[in-house]
Amino acid sequence: MPALPLDQLQISHKDLKTGKLRTSPVVFDETLQKCLDSYLHYVIDMEKCLHRSVFLAFLHMSTHKESKDHFISPSAFGEILYNNFQFDIPKILDLRVLFGKGNSPLLQKMIGNIFIQQPSYYNDLNETMPTILQVFSNILQHCGLQGDGACATPQKLEERARLTPSDMPLLELKDIVLYLCDTCTTLWAFPDIFPLACPTFQKHDFCYRLASFYEIAIPKLESAVKKRRLEDSKLLGDLWQRLSHSRKKLLEIFHILLNQICLLPVLESSCDNIQGFVEAFLQIFGSSLQEERSLRNYDALFSVADDVSLLQQASSALDETRTAYILQAVESAWEGVDRRKATDAKDPPVAEHPNGVMEAAEAVSRPSSLRQNSEEEEFLGAAAAPGPAVCGVEPDSLISQVKDLLPDLGEGFILACLKHSSYDPEQVINNILEGRLAPALGQLDRGLDRQVNLSFAAPEKAASSSASRP
Repeated sequence: MPALPLDQLQISHKDLKTGKLRTSPVVFDETLQKCLDSYLHYVIDMEKCLHRSVFLAFLHMSTHKESKDHFISPSAFGEILYNNFQFDIPKILDLRVLFGKGNSPLLQKMIGNIFIQQPSYYNDLNETMPTILQVFSNILQHCGLQGDGACATPQKLEERARLTPSDMPLLELKDIVLYLCDTCTTLWAFPDIFPLACPTFQKHDFCYRLASFYEIAIPKLESAVKKRRLEDSKLLGDLWQRLSHSRKKLLEIFHILLNQICLLPVLESSCDNIQGFVEAFLQIFGSSLQEERSLRNYDALFSVADDVSLLQQASSALDETRTAYILQAVESAWEGVDRRKATDAKDPPVAEHPNGVMEAAEAVSRPSSLRQNSEEEEFLGAAAAPGPAVCGVEPDSLISQVKDLLPDLGEGFILACLKHSSYDPEQVINNILEGRLAPALGQLDRGLDRQVNLSFAAPEKAASSSASRP
């Protein structure tokens, strides 16, 4: 979706009496409000024109000045937004996820303007944080895992025993992984585009809660996926991909918060004002040192030693004892692991087995006399980008992802688009919605069946097919 300047987003109409243009009172139209809210709640198949119109409507609602002739005073605008419930925190989170692709700069201005004109939204975000954190507790509870003391609830006598991820039905495991993936993507997207929210997150010890959840839940969920070798391989491949994506987003959320709360202020502040930020850094890591796996995986993506070095250069009063303790804990987390190979890994392991992603998962679960081999595979899932390596049956999973959003497209057409975009389903969906397909793809029949799409077949298969013809 192309980004548009604010001065092109007027929603105006002519006054019947004067004939002059007037700004439409969108904020007072309850019917439109319900329509927009229902789109955020229930949208599945994002039709391009409708998706764009909904985004423009929200963008219009979030600005007090469309042009020099159409504006509202900032103070009045802030009151209108808040008192008429035009935006709330869940709605803002949904807006970031649904419309952020290709519109990040404009969406950043939009969300920033909402919080600037009405600071009460910061208080709303603060009050929402316990509910957001409860999501992690709910996942742990549903998996039969013991959370931290603040959120763990005892099992009632009349409740049935809670199944672990390895014991629960596959479809129930699927629901948990999808829920986790959606949660991680949403939580990553908001502070990424609106960094001023980071201090509010950390007021609730968000970094510690992330590290603790990662340490408890991720290994169990990974193990549950890897052990189900005889079940639906297509579904398991998709779950492994989404679980890897969730792992990476959890680590990136931790990094965004740490960067915004501690590191950037140190770089931007004078020497007299940095001690509080340095102390915040030491406290965040000090509370998370016992979570060895999350610490190791985080260090592979974002070097802790580099961050400590930055603080040492910025502050002569840095507590050397505490920093040495942190660095020693990081080294301990890497014991028995080939750090060089793990940190150099850029892509997930590529399997040549017909089961695709599951072959990569099985490689992690194979017994080995060397601990470092299993640890390398363990981390590769977290370091992997959301886009999967494609092999065997996995194209079916990628085609399904695109077809879920664009059901009218033929599988042959989708496969051609996937091959052109290096098997990135998100890019395919975005290119189709925005009309940015390559000319060769634009000439294809969008209802093309997969079996008919011989021109995009693998070279070996194409050769064998031609050789077998009379």
